[in-house]
Amino acid sequence: MPDPRGTWRGMEAYLKGLAASLPAKPRAILVISGHWEAPSFAFTGSAEHPGLIFDYYGFPPETYQLAWPAPGAPWLAERGRALIEAAGLPAAIDPQRGFDHGVFVPLKVAFPQVDIPVVQMSLHASLDPALHLAAGHALAPLRDEGVLIVGSGMSFHNLRAYGDPRVREPAAEFDRWLVHAAEAPGPKRAELLADWQAAPWARLCHPREEHLLPLMVAAGASDERGSHDFGEEVLNGAVSGFRFA
Repeated sequence: MPDPRGTWRGMEAYLKGLAASLPAKPRAILVISGHWEAPSFAFTGSAEHPGLIFDYYGFPPETYQLAWPAPGAPWLAERGRALIEAAGLPAAIDPQRGFDHGVFVPLKVAFPQVDIPVVQMSLHASLDPALHLAAGHALAPLRDEGVLIVGSGMSFHNLRAYGDPRVREPAAEFDRWLVHAAEAPGPKRAELLADWQAAPWARLCHPREEHLLPLMVAAGASDERGSHDFGEEVLNGAVSGFRFA
């Protein structure tokens, strides 16, 4: 879309630099998106190029004509399901599901060559933060198998509050808490994130937590301290990106 005010230029630059910042080209990418909830942790299972799900409304016509023909990775879906089930958590494979915009929009910017296989994983419909941290922990072996685990959500997600100057300081305060939590050692990080609703202005910044939970999965997949490698203000809301090495 045209962006005459440059609202998303900072995030675009961050995403464009992601591939070059990695130690090696990923064998595959597993994306946890805030736009898919299921009764279990479900994985896209298509071997071909999964279709795109245009799950947004009221945007210009050209945004419904986008293409991003990344190949699927059935082996990764099977491996992910096995790891989740081995941890005693519910898992499934959905052979029909395509990629929603939580996958194809950021990855279209970050990996435009579409030469890396991609699998999307759903959130669990319970939206239990501890459960998503546990799922991330179960998926940790994928990191040593060349899989990049991406949590695609938003650290501030209150659609009614975007653009309201009154939200600037509350959002910044929540963001400072989130940075502190993400940068904490693994056990302390899990404790803080599991109780994220106790953070200042938590429910103002996330009236519903589906956009925060992808962070829980990514954080759970590492025992290392997180690093705050992106931050800016978008429409009066502080937004951040984190990396767990």
